[in-house]
Order: sequence, then structure tokens, then C-alpha cells
Amino acid sequence: MSNRRTVFFVSDQTGVTAETMGHSLLTQFDGGEFKPVTLPFISTVDKAADAAQRISATAAEEGVRPVVFATLVNDAVREVIRGADCLYLDFFDAFLGPLEQELGQTSSHALGRAHGMTDLAAYTARINATNYALANDDGGSTHDYDRADVLLVGVSRSGKTPTCVYLALQYGVFAANFPLTDENLESRRLPPILSFHRRKLFGLTIRPERLQQIRQERRPDSRYASMPQCTFEVRAAEQLFERFGIPCLDTTGCSIEEISSRVLDRMGIPRRVRP
Repeated sequence: MSNRRTVFFVSDQTGVTAETMGHSLLTQFDGGEFKPVTLPFISTVDKAADAAQRISATAAEEGVRPVVFATLVNDAVREVIRGADCLYLDFFDAFLGPLEQELGQTSSHALGRAHGMTDLAAYTARINATNYALANDDGGSTHDYDRADVLLVGVSRSGKTPTCVYLALQYGVFAANFPLTDENLESRRLPPILSFHRRKLFGLTIRPERLQQIRQERRPDSRYASMPQCTFEVRAAEQLFERFGIPCLDTTGCSIEEISSRVLDRMGIPRRVRP
């Protein structure tokens, strides 16, 4: 019997919800080794039958039942997948029934509501925010900071760019980022453009050991990736944050999701749209 357990994420749409919620649950099991497989757009009984056959074949091959995380709104499709040789966990099945009973209303069972374009305004907000994040990445453009909800500052490779993009895609937040250079760190002064928008600043820092590891993968054996340089930059940046009262977060052990949530919470920034 294999110690590795296959996990299927089955959805009648993209599978994003099943993946997100399923992975969150699996993180609670440190010793588990999981092989993820996503089966999106399982929207008909025929497709469900093919998916169920694949799930059952995996059980026979591995000698252990796969775990199935599903978001399926069609009852017939759900029953087909439930009949496979697996541990079946359907998020809609678990919550729609109790919600219907509590609200005294039958759910629509409509496909695509979670990640579709039913809310055009929210979709447009995400697109506009993403365009803004890309146009204002890495200090490349600073003339449009008046529109920013937050300006992330920190040394190179501390997580600024992916956090800005995530804030835009998930919440429609206008986030720009600015890298602190040796000149900024040695002078112990903020660039004038950042001083002008100081109330919008949020600092990201990282442990020097982790920063060195990241930079070593990008530019092996360079001064940029050396431990002395990484240590200097991190310490100087943290001193700069403290000197100017800039709130900051150590990103070393944080996911992009956690970084983004903490930034919004500490800066008091409302989520323009909900994921």
C-alpha cells in the first residue's frame, strides 16, 4: 500500500474554490504526502462518469482511497462522483442544505456563480487594479501614487511584487511597490516621493538567511546574493521603517495570502471586491 494519497479537486467550473479550501484543510496534516489532481468543468453526468472511473482506477492502482474535494451544484453530477471509490467531501453539499433551511429559500443551483462574471463591476475593479500594479511595479513609475491604496517598500526579493498583484486580483486594491536601494539604505533617508506619501507606506522585511537563498537562485555567487549584503540591506531597511514609523511585516514564513490580509488589516484598507 502506498503512503502517498492522491487528492482530486473536482468542480463544475474552474476548480479554484475546491483547490483553495481543500489545500487549506490538508495543511493541517503535516505528515501527509499528497498528490493533487484537478478535474475542472465536470458539468454533465457523462463527464462525471469519466471522472468517477478515473478516481476509482486510482484507488485500485494505489491500494488506498483517494480524497475528493468537490464543488458541484448539480445533484445528478454529485451523485455520480460520490459513487466512486473515494472519500467524498463536497463543500456545496455540506453547506447549501443548512443554508437553505436557515434562510427558508432554495438555492439556485446555478453554475459559475463563484468565479464567473456575474458581477461586472467587481471584475472591472480587479482588472483596473491589476493594470495599476503592473504599471507601478518596482518603482518604475511614481507619478501615479495618488491613486494608490498602499505602497509596499522593502529590499529586492522581499515579496513586494507578488503581494501587489495578489491584492489587485483578489480584492481590487490599488497597490504599488518601491525597492529600497543601497543609496536609500546608506543615507537612511526616504526618497522624496515616498516621504510625500508616507501614510500609504507599508514595509516588507525578511530574514537575511532566506533572502540570501532566494537571491542565490536568481544570481548565484554574486554580491547581490552574498550574506553580508543581504544582512546589511535587511537591517538597514528595518531601521528605516522604525525611524519613520512605517508599519512592517516579516514575510519569511508567510504566504502571499497571509501577507496581503495582514497589510489590509493593519492599514485599514477596505476590500473593494471579495474573492
